[in-house]
Amino acid sequence: MAADAVQRADAVPLVVDLDGTLLRTDTLHEGLLTLLRQRPLALAGLPRWIWQGRARLKQAVAERTRLALQTLPWRADLLAQLQEERRRGRRLVLATGADASIAEAVAAELGLFDAVLASDGRHNLSADAKRDRLVATFGQRGFDYVGNGSADLPVWSAARRAWLVATPPRLARQVRALTPVERVFDPLPAGLSTWLGAMRVQHWLKNLLLLVPLLAAHRLHDGAMLARTGVGVVCFSLAASGVYLLNDLLDLDADRRHPHKRRRALAAGQLRIAPALALVPLLWLAAAGLSAWLAPTLTGALAAYTLLMLAYSLGLKDLALVDAFALALGYTLRIGAGALAAGVEVSAWLLVGSMALFFGLALLKRYAELVSRRVDDGPDLRVRAYRNSDATLIAGLGIASGGVAVAVLALYPVVEPSGFARWPVWCVCELLLYWTGNLWLTAHRGGIHDDPVSFALRDPLSRVFGLLTLALLMLTP
Repeated sequence: MAADAVQRADAVPLVVDLDGTLLRTDTLHEGLLTLLRQRPLALAGLPRWIWQGRARLKQAVAERTRLALQTLPWRADLLAQLQEERRRGRRLVLATGADASIAEAVAAELGLFDAVLASDGRHNLSADAKRDRLVATFGQRGFDYVGNGSADLPVWSAARRAWLVATPPRLARQVRALTPVERVFDPLPAGLSTWLGAMRVQHWLKNLLLLVPLLAAHRLHDGAMLARTGVGVVCFSLAASGVYLLNDLLDLDADRRHPHKRRRALAAGQLRIAPALALVPLLWLAAAGLSAWLAPTLTGALAAYTLLMLAYSLGLKDLALVDAFALALGYTLRIGAGALAAGVEVSAWLLVGSMALFFGLALLKRYAELVSRRVDDGPDLRVRAYRNSDATLIAGLGIASGGVAVAVLALYPVVEPSGFARWPVWCVCELLLYWTGNLWLTAHRGGIHDDPVSFALRDPLSRVFGLLTLALLMLTP
């Protein structure tokens, strides 16, 4: 009798949603980002597609993009359970609001589903439309349904039993009032700490570069100047977080193929694309509003930085050497912005030396990526516009750039009346030589996997060198 009951239960088809359920992402949003990254001019048709209806929008985007299904963030726990159901002989049906071409490709990739129901360019198979289609096919209470969001409520209301995936508690209570809940798959935690991590709050320390002009002018003790510069630090931190989010959104496919970056919240599907994309302009507007209100002189530098980083995210990062130059300019712009915020002059020697230093560190970033992925990807390795065979040349250029930076900074107190005594600056130059050399050696040995500045913020030796540098510069008159 028990075996018969199991057999009757398995005879009821299990209908599975795709976006947000089987996948931790939304295929429409993925497609729009792919269009933005690969064919931005095609987005000119977006208003027309939206006017023609959501089903047509999905079809138009799917026709112009090809998602890398293998790297998408699948829900492994649900997949394992579906494989078990399939092994027991249960009929599985993929019913999704995604376009039919995507749904068919998913079914072919997974090899789990006996049937596929999807949007077809005219009808958007979601909410009430999905319920009506399933009831017409299997009958009222003739199927079990696996879903995740409020749009699935009408479908659950007609299902025999519900499987809940990443469902908020309030919605789960609504579902339980409609139909028995058989299984619950809890979501990955995506609280405040996850959002702060995606915004790279830990990288905000980079914006302390805005204090360099105050340090060079021996005005760190000036409360008014320090306050204005502090506003600049906050503004650049907000703008940079918007840049980081946008860059991660545009880099989803590449990050998912990366051995370390695939764990980032957006790449792993811990954060949804739509709210992350909405947060980008909000961060930029907050930065612009704060700078215009409290430190108007910052607004131009902030706009220049944001536009430069936007250009970097949309294409400059894929151009050899240009990407490193853009990153170096972004760091140097922070120093210039600090001078504008405080109302002090900044030496051209300081800016040129900083540009050379950051250009070398940007090349170090690419070199470290090549070295860290060499074992996995072999001789055909490519990191953006760089090939495995470029590593030696990149190292040579980067090390030479660091040497130029040290030479320029060593001449700074000699050729320009900066107020700095020569010997502390020259001691700093010696520390800088050792520090950059140690970074290159660590990268060569595969010890740096990400941005070298981020690595330095975590590295105890780098922290000691930073404190020694600050102490030496504070010793000057």
